[in-house]
Amino acid sequence: MLLDLSGMNRIRNAAQISPLRSVAVIEPGVTQRQLHDFLRESHPGLSFNVTGSSIDTSILGNALDRGVGYLGPRREDVFGLEVVSGRGEVLQTGFRRLGEGSPLAHTHPYGLGPMLDGLFFQSNFGIVTSACLKLVPRPQRSVAVSLALRDSARLAEFLNGLAMLKRLGVISGVTHVGNQARTRASMMSGISEYLNSSCAIGASDLVAEAERALATAAPFEWTSLGGVAGSSGQVKAAVAEIRRVLGEIARVMVVDDEKLALGFRLLHPMRKVWPWARANAAAIAAIRPLQGLADGRPTDAAIANLLWRFGQPQAAARDLDASNCGLLFINPALPMDGEAVVAIVARMTSMAAELGHELYVTLNIETTTSFVAVANLLFDRSDAAAVKGAHACARALWHYLRSQGLEVYRARADMMEELVDPADPFWRTAWELKSVFDPDNVIAPGRYNLPRAPLA
Repeated sequence: MLLDLSGMNRIRNAAQISPLRSVAVIEPGVTQRQLHDFLRESHPGLSFNVTGSSIDTSILGNALDRGVGYLGPRREDVFGLEVVSGRGEVLQTGFRRLGEGSPLAHTHPYGLGPMLDGLFFQSNFGIVTSACLKLVPRPQRSVAVSLALRDSARLAEFLNGLAMLKRLGVISGVTHVGNQARTRASMMSGISEYLNSSCAIGASDLVAEAERALATAAPFEWTSLGGVAGSSGQVKAAVAEIRRVLGEIARVMVVDDEKLALGFRLLHPMRKVWPWARANAAAIAAIRPLQGLADGRPTDAAIANLLWRFGQPQAAARDLDASNCGLLFINPALPMDGEAVVAIVARMTSMAAELGHELYVTLNIETTTSFVAVANLLFDRSDAAAVKGAHACARALWHYLRSQGLEVYRARADMMEELVDPADPFWRTAWELKSVFDPDNVIAPGRYNLPRAPLA
């Protein structure tokens, strides 16, 4: 039975939110669009940690599966859960157990005694019906820093430099390092839309023209994008340090809304007479919504690119599941070691190629001690052979990761049976906890847990 929580879409404490009370108590149906629109209208000085997924995705659903936003892991944004257990009891974690009227309920994230919050992330112990979400003040200045690695042979050095900047706090948000396949997937829809609508380039020439524009704007195999925010002085100092550490091996570009707007105003009028101006104006049109992510503005651009690729550019992002776009992810956690990461990604890429697939890879620096990767396979879901081949490729990549002592940090539903080992004391303990919260095993049986009681 499917339990639809989309109707639980209240921001419960909307009237109490202020710059000094910058926590939103949200239900699972609250989407990125809803919270963004509410804050823009009522509290323009506040924002939140957005992801690159659709603007109509659940904030809480993503956080509970340990999704990653542009400011950091969303797990760190959420506390004070309200949970309905399989026994029908309502459990409130942290100081929310004192009641919503307590001045600590929506402010102190730890509570007293054991922290039970973590039991409900990537678990099936209960149904989370609301949680406290930390909001963030809009900084005095916010810029996006793009670094394009000039020589892919120096990728390990590049990753190690970015990691050091993260550990030092120079880059406070998440840095995304994407391969060229990922860059193409992120930008081609926006580039093509601009070339078609603003430059009157027809369908017969559109793909070739878009490829030329992408090659002009993003010619390198690996490109990173991250945000730097703070006071004007902090941003200036951080950008200077980034240039000092990585400027010799990477092209550094610092952009914000004003710079993008200025560049577009200069290039757009020359689009029909100067190919270079057209290419860069098209790139700016594609980059604008992506740049806004680091500033707390969600967008459907990533989903629009997928729909464009599969011939449905006019479809709404929420209709992705109804399209022919097949998408599988294999998301490993990786050590903060550039040489090791390069070797692992190279092997995954070559394995995918051997099985007839292009691997779309983003390496995310979300913590000070590890990387995570988002590796995607795209395929046509209307083609049974393509579906079978993509799943076989995804399984082979996962098995390779496990052979290296690694594991994914988020798992697809179809991976659960193989993921959960009934002989592993970890999963046996998870089952024992499941028996406490949900003794009849009625909530999502087998999700991040054993599907049934293990044999003694």
